[in-house]
Amino acid sequence: MKSVISITDQAAERIKNLLSKSDTAIGIKLGTETHGCSGMGYTVDYVNEPDAALELVEDKGVKVFVDRKSLLFLLGTEMDWEDTQFSTGFKFSNPNEKGRCGCGESFHV
Repeated sequence: MKSVISITDQAAERIKNLLSKSDTAIGIKLGTETHGCSGMGYTVDYVNEPDAALELVEDKGVKVFVDRKSLLFLLGTEMDWEDTQFSTGFKFSNPNEKGRCGCGESFHV
């Protein structure tokens, strides 16, 4: 069975780095929320214990828990890490996106 999301090597390394700085986190949670001018934004938070309301994706030595309410919006998404002169952060390539706002902070499906 194919995973809900895929995680690049760069994203996995960044997640490992973030988790190494926490005494309690076992993974990260990926979800969506109403945000920005285009309607939706991605959320990334720490997870301290497993939760049945979250879909677990284990890949490249990291655990990413996906909010079940966001599954349909995130199906097939690639999670990457970008660190450039102008942008640093997680980057999402989501085949479900129909458009983004001008600043790139939010999307719609």
